[in-house]
Amino acid sequence: MTSAEPTGVDLVEDELVLHGRIMPASNATFLGEIGGVKVVYKPVRGERPLWDFPDGDLASREVAAYVVSEATGWDVVPQTWLREGPHGVGMVQRWQEPDPDQAAVEIVAHGEVPAGFLHVFDGIDGRDLPVSLVHEDSAALRRMAVFDVVVNNADRKGGHVLEMADGHRYGVDHGITFHHEHKLRTVLWGWLGEPLRDEDVEVVRRVRTGLAGELGEALAPLLTDREIDALDRRCARLLDRGVMPAPHGEMPAIPWPPF
Repeated sequence: MTSAEPTGVDLVEDELVLHGRIMPASNATFLGEIGGVKVVYKPVRGERPLWDFPDGDLASREVAAYVVSEATGWDVVPQTWLREGPHGVGMVQRWQEPDPDQAAVEIVAHGEVPAGFLHVFDGIDGRDLPVSLVHEDSAALRRMAVFDVVVNNADRKGGHVLEMADGHRYGVDHGITFHHEHKLRTVLWGWLGEPLRDEDVEVVRRVRTGLAGELGEALAPLLTDREIDALDRRCARLLDRGVMPAPHGEMPAIPWPPF
């Protein structure tokens, strides 16, 4: 595992003790602990089949997202790995406790975009009042937006962004990523059309180079060859165009619900 692994604890082999099921969740999701380390556990056998993601399993895609996150150096995804658990093999991820006083993605009254936030879209809430979806204009969240383009995240809801007290932003729930077809659905459209930063270009190039070496080897047991090839093409296309992409195709641009 990583250097963050506590002394004397084997996160792969030590007993995974479950404390309860996390509700609501579309797939079986449990809160657990390994030697004092709080974790989330999603067993493969608890996954609901998805007609448009017929290959592999969600757990492997979650781990693949962590592998790519590590390759970027941005620490977008909390430490994630595959292991046996009480309900069989599944994805295990370190629990992250967000700051309840922060909100990186919000629904606000129509047109009332807070300072330091970017407008995404307008709509009507459950009381038929006009509202706007906004997200913060921060470096941490922008890195996540670039990461989502690279991994083709089909489900970046506002609730999948964890706001840490130190300003860091973690992304979670990456089970529907890496499809070989365009599937990008996200609430992080605020930088649409903006030029990539030098940091973005360097990182996307690093990911693409890594696919021919250690990164590609790490992803091979988790994704299909076609999905890895598509990852390479997405990186190449992003570098060639040099701007944050806009929604396209027949897929909805925003996941539903957005939180």
